[in-house]
Amino acid sequence: MRLPFESVTVLGAGLMGRLMAVQLAQAGCSVDLHEAGSAEAEGAAARVAAAMLAPLAESAVAPTSVVRMGHHALSRWPELLATLAAPVFFQRQGTLVLWHRQDAAEAARLARVLARTAEAVPALPAMQRLDGSAIAALEPALGQRFAQGLWLPEEGQLDNRGLLAALLHTLEQHPEVRIHWHSARTPDDFEPGASACVIDCRGLGARADWPGLRGVRGEVVRVHAPEVALTRPTRLVHPRYPIYIAPKPDGIFVIGATEIESDDMSPASVRSTLELLSAAYAVHSGFAEARIVEIATQCRPTLASNLPAIRQPRPRVLQINGLYRHGFMIAPALLDVAMELLQTGASPLAQRFGLETGP
Repeated sequence: MRLPFESVTVLGAGLMGRLMAVQLAQAGCSVDLHEAGSAEAEGAAARVAAAMLAPLAESAVAPTSVVRMGHHALSRWPELLATLAAPVFFQRQGTLVLWHRQDAAEAARLARVLARTAEAVPALPAMQRLDGSAIAALEPALGQRFAQGLWLPEEGQLDNRGLLAALLHTLEQHPEVRIHWHSARTPDDFEPGASACVIDCRGLGARADWPGLRGVRGEVVRVHAPEVALTRPTRLVHPRYPIYIAPKPDGIFVIGATEIESDDMSPASVRSTLELLSAAYAVHSGFAEARIVEIATQCRPTLASNLPAIRQPRPRVLQINGLYRHGFMIAPALLDVAMELLQTGASPLAQRFGLETGP
């Protein structure tokens, strides 16, 4: 893909910023990447995430436009990962949805929502209903614990921190990339000329420039549980907070729940930690002997609509924000839309996704 400029400045080195910088460098551009924090991405929402790629499962809380972006990303992630300088854990073994007997009514409601999504997006693999023996065939450790479940084939996940590290390694090896850590910059600091542009991927760092942008708190627990044999992301239906458990390499599991409407960045409460851990134990008793590696909180950048947006406030300045809780699931779609806009000024993909790209 040839682009009509030679150099680009990317603001923000979280997930979206690193993806954009890599893609632009590989397209032949000279790239300057500015990040307010350090290489550890300590302020990035992407560092505190399960990185599940589950468009059908997420349709319980996401509109069809986001589902379409997530479906697009499932095939794009392997292509993107193949260009990186280090391998990244990635799998597509589907999502397992389980529930206890007392939550059967909530599970039935969820199944109806997923069925409607499948009708609206027929390209998605069909949801499958499971009995206890079918659950045991997928996850032998769970067959005696649950009598019913749902399997959402071909959904996936990746290792979020491994990906951030691989993206950085790729950028560091590229001769036309310069990374500026502890460099808090805004689009107003630059005047892009005829052969340059600015891409703003600062997430919550762009609050002053994007009215309505807010933080939505997320909490995750990372545990080391080598005795727990789960091979795919598992979700537990609950009337208040759907729990997910995502197995990562080396016996690590990421346990989390849905969003909290708050931009509070304080540590996780005892109550929320107990709820997450007790729910994980209810799925697999082996978590009782797990070792807690980390309890982390972070706020995800969210717009008023809870939908992502790409806007162009002035020529050769592109702002990408509002990935909310769907960052890893939709980032490749936003990347492809942005590259179309940079190449031609228009994006057929944005129309397909119903994605806002106005000024």
